Amino acid sequence: MTIRVVLADDHTVVRQGLKMFLDLDPDIEVVAEATNGAEAVKLARELKPDVVVMDLLMPVMDGVAATAAIRREVPDVEVLALTSVLEDEKVVSAVRAGAIGYLLKDTRSDDLIRAIKGAAEGQAQLSLEAATRLMREVRAPESPEQLTERETEVLRHLALGKSNKEIARSLSVNESTVKSHVSNILAKLGVEGRTQAALHAVRIGLVPATALDR
Repeated sequence: MTIRVVLADDHTVVRQGLKMFLDLDPDIEVVAEATNGAEAVKLARELKPDVVVMDLLMPVMDGVAATAAIRREVPDVEVLALTSVLEDEKVVSAVRAGAIGYLLKDTRSDDLIRAIKGAAEGQAQLSLEAATRLMREVRAPESPEQLTERETEVLRHLALGKSNKEIARSLSVNESTVKSHVSNILAKLGVEGRTQAALHAVRIGLVPATALDR
């Protein structure tokens, strides 16, 4: 199945470069490009792509606000934050907004493609360095609702970087059931995305911090 991608960046050269890389992979189709956050939200709402690759610094609406809007309006669309540098504030803001991971603009093309495919499969993606920063900066849920035994198991698999399909196979359930469990987990923890849920799993000792290094 082709992974449908929207590229959001206000620099034409950056979008062209990303599209050139992605067009080399037969599993990925760039369905639209946005020059600002507001356009990205509009395109996500209309096209419902699998992944939006989102620059964080854009005019009209920045990438953090756009990410939050997309996750709120079309939660099935995953967002990969795109940054020039690994700044604590930017990464933290993006993850709080619901980004499933982030990319640096100097990311190698094969790593970019791998990250997009992982995001489309629902894999929370963080480097160990970023995970360490986020653990320090992103507050734990105040008093999350108690997860069921099955939800806890799904959370553990999610934090280990498994896709919905892989979790479904491991637990011998349908993929739609996994998606439902993930939605319940996010709601109970009061978080916007899988990356925050994965950080929570590390905090409570469900998985080691090294599990997030990917």
